[in-house]
Amino acid sequence: MPKQNNHMNRIQEILEEKGVSKAELARLLHKSKGTITLYTSNQVQPPIPVLFEIAKILNTDPRKLLDITHQ
Repeated sequence: MPKQNNHMNRIQEILEEKGVSKAELARLLHKSKGTITLYTSNQVQPPIPVLFEIAKILNTDPRKLLDITHQ
């Protein structure tokens, strides 16, 4: 049986790759650090417009923020 992936987004991974802190992302998105923590821990998924804004801030394709292997 394949290992189940519980992550739906890769925001934390991309933040680390880009060297951007959660606090900095929160400031740029005008969101609380708690909200960003919910997104990066996959407890809450960001709305699509927010996902696109995160991609813009991180200078990456929005599709890279999604874990397409999630089943």
